[in-house]
Amino acid sequence: MSDASMQELMSNNHSQKKKIVILANHDHAEAMRVAAGLTIFGHHVELVFIDRVVEESAENIEQAELLELSEIEPVSLVDDPNIDRIDDNRLTALLLGCQHVVNI
Repeated sequence: MSDASMQELMSNNHSQKKKIVILANHDHAEAMRVAAGLTIFGHHVELVFIDRVVEESAENIEQAELLELSEIEPVSLVDDPNIDRIDDNRLTALLLGCQHVVNI
């Protein structure tokens, strides 16, 4: 994502609230942090873990608490005992229904 696109998402123009899907593909903690942060600007954010089970590290636990405060309920494409699993059809529906996708 370009810097200009990220600045657009992080602008405080609340009249242009966006539906954003964050794909947590490499750095789960960063994806959770970004997802929670985007809700500050009034955007509706969906978080999808793509590649593996989320590790139970101190950093991930801290970021998961931010998700809870931000009222984001993440989902996963892989079987994770702590996160609801979705299938490819549900992922497709999320992606088709959003205005921006951020891959982290």
